[in-house]
Amino acid sequence: MVTDFVTPMTNIAILGTASDVGKSIVATALCRIFSNAGVDVAPYKAQNMSNNSGVTPDGFEMGRAQIVQAIAARVTPHADMNPVLLKPNTDTGAQVVLQGKVCADKSAREYFGDTRRWAEAAFESLDRLAAEHELLVIEGAGSCAEMNLYKRDFVNFKTARRAGAAVILVADIDRGGVFAQVAGTLAVIPPEDRALVKGVIINRFRGDKSLFDEGVRMLESMTGVPVLGVLPWVKALAIDAEDAVPLSSVVDPKREPSGDKIGIAAIYFPHISNFTDLAPLERDPSVELHYLHRPKSLDSYNALILPGSKNVRGDLAWLEKMGWRDEIEKFRKRGGIIVGLCGGYQMLGASIADPHGVEGAPGESAGLGLLTVKTVLEREKMLSNTIGTLAGSSCLVGGYEIHMGRTEVDPGASPLIDVTERNGKADAGFDGALSADGRVMGTYFHGFFDRPEVRTWFLRMLDSGYESPVGASAADPFELLAKHFSENLDLEKLFAIAGLSVKGEKES
Repeated sequence: MVTDFVTPMTNIAILGTASDVGKSIVATALCRIFSNAGVDVAPYKAQNMSNNSGVTPDGFEMGRAQIVQAIAARVTPHADMNPVLLKPNTDTGAQVVLQGKVCADKSAREYFGDTRRWAEAAFESLDRLAAEHELLVIEGAGSCAEMNLYKRDFVNFKTARRAGAAVILVADIDRGGVFAQVAGTLAVIPPEDRALVKGVIINRFRGDKSLFDEGVRMLESMTGVPVLGVLPWVKALAIDAEDAVPLSSVVDPKREPSGDKIGIAAIYFPHISNFTDLAPLERDPSVELHYLHRPKSLDSYNALILPGSKNVRGDLAWLEKMGWRDEIEKFRKRGGIIVGLCGGYQMLGASIADPHGVEGAPGESAGLGLLTVKTVLEREKMLSNTIGTLAGSSCLVGGYEIHMGRTEVDPGASPLIDVTERNGKADAGFDGALSADGRVMGTYFHGFFDRPEVRTWFLRMLDSGYESPVGASAADPFELLAKHFSENLDLEKLFAIAGLSVKGEKES
């Protein structure tokens, strides 16, 4: 595709008719499409509510979705791309991460009572990004038409106005009521904001999308806003979800894992975090991964994973109350392999102490006692991109650390990973722990399973005949995503909205 550039370009804001309509994936795709066209593009989301976060190369914390979008845009992730991150740690409260650093713990009432402080920081970051890049792809939050919250919502139309952005509205046809989603949103927002809406994308269509041609004409007639495209539902793209276990994941199934699959169970904590740690396993065709909320026998599973948690002692108490301890101990006695990731690693130890009350009331909780380690939660959060090797081998493992805990490994366990580098600097430390028989392990590394060689090592522990899928990592998922969107969007209209004109023919 050949384009003419108009300076300054018009930023694009991707706002939704509701939560979980696919704003993040649309923004990710547009970042790669504009980058492929030679545009210096960067992502931005003023406020993200998610326990799925990551670490930037310069050691700051931000939402995982914006890190993924930055990779799609081919720019270095920076905390300005997600200046306000809310990490829920109770049913009514969250840790506030402001411009990459922990700022406070706030109840929902405290946080939303006066959002001026958060808006000021968010707009400061927005202005910096806008000065550094030709184009911003801005993602909104939730529904952009929550009228009871409209005056204090700085993430959607206030951000679009600040950035001088054209708004593209995303609606999810799979959930039904797409006409009401789009027309209703446009009907209730103020006229000055409605005027910013320059296009609509219909997401998650199942079947023959030509059957909705009449629907497109009707929507455009009802609203006067062009429909830029109808996106077929696609599940095969390996792009991380934003802030919840994906709807396509298997949760509390009645069936057992298929006999020809490697069965892996993951406990679905109330405050589960960084669930994308499990995505590489979930995508492997040899694996059947089940998220389990309610206790059940683990006899049909090859491995159990305790994922991360934003409230470790709280989720440990929930685990005890639900009756999970007995099932875990039975699984351990029959020789099952157990893995703890970050908060799950802490739970596998002898104890977790929180003397400063960083995740709730100060106190100490007894762990599951499956690893001879003890954890103390500290006020300062560890943020690191870390590289090492599996202990006693040359198998390279990489990941990112986000944790408040300091864990000491006592005799009876050995380190799981020999660390070689943290945040780009040489480090001779270690991470994690491995039981004496090698069947219980824990690590602070988020992204532990991302590297194919680590997945192969782990899955061969569960099934010695496991073979890594041929060509599984050959295709760039962002290019596949951009291709899918390019084939189903009117790129000429999209580029015109952004201030670019297409001179050549569309390339396949």
